[in-house]
Amino acid sequence: MRRMAMPPQPWPTGEVERLEPLVRRVLAPNGSPFTYTGTQTYLVGGDAGLAVIDPGPADSAHLDALLHAIGAAEVVAIACTHTHRDHSPAAAPLAKATGAPVIGCAPLVLESDEPRADAPFDKDYAPDQVLADGEQLSGPGWTLTALATPGHTSNHLCFALEESSALFTGDHVMGWSTTVVSPPDGDMAAYMASLTLLHERDDRVYYPAHGPAVHNPRQLVRGMVGHRRQRERQILKLLGERPQSIAELVPQMYKGVDPRLWPAAGQSVKAHLLDLERRAAVARSGDVWTIR
Repeated sequence: MRRMAMPPQPWPTGEVERLEPLVRRVLAPNGSPFTYTGTQTYLVGGDAGLAVIDPGPADSAHLDALLHAIGAAEVVAIACTHTHRDHSPAAAPLAKATGAPVIGCAPLVLESDEPRADAPFDKDYAPDQVLADGEQLSGPGWTLTALATPGHTSNHLCFALEESSALFTGDHVMGWSTTVVSPPDGDMAAYMASLTLLHERDDRVYYPAHGPAVHNPRQLVRGMVGHRRQRERQILKLLGERPQSIAELVPQMYKGVDPRLWPAAGQSVKAHLLDLERRAAVARSGDVWTIR
């Protein structure tokens, strides 16, 4: 699990940051070991009409900051990349305040053993329109194309800003950490396929929901694919030495990682093992995994 060190505070929570002519960013006050400095909400467009991507948690201070940033502009759409609770809960109150439709990923509510401080999925998310892969939403001077990128969650979308070759990557690719792929909904094979999809594109910059902008997208994605393949080889090597449980594998694989993050790392190890099991490379008996 690769992670940047947390930057020193204060973080620019609630401030409006201009990233390029069509894109502004507002940071939510929900920084944590799982969200870095917090969820970054993006405003795409201008006064004649804009989209809000990943409105974030239902936090009153963040909602006020978004409404201040929007000002008198018309909100054409509120778009969510996926329905983890740090991304979509503010969609409903923002839609009520602006009259804008919620357009984007499909709803998804599952029970999960993913290690988080709150319930992982937003059970109240109710989109007015679900975007399929390749479908678009647009406003004055901008067009966003939805890209289906399952893996982190099965309903994950990225949004490509056609006018500037920017890609809003949600949690699929982040500038500060590798993504946790957490079963039962997170799927390693789907995640790797989605990374391949992005690597084949020629986007100029990624704007993730957490962490800094990525200005070397294809290089980063290539490194992420290599990192996951290295983790897979590491699992097979360790299981080749002796059958082991996930609880035994994680401390050996993540020696340099804060032990508080080992439960999250264990979810990605589990996702790798389930993928290897489908490919008949490993087998399990109870909690113990072995090479086939």
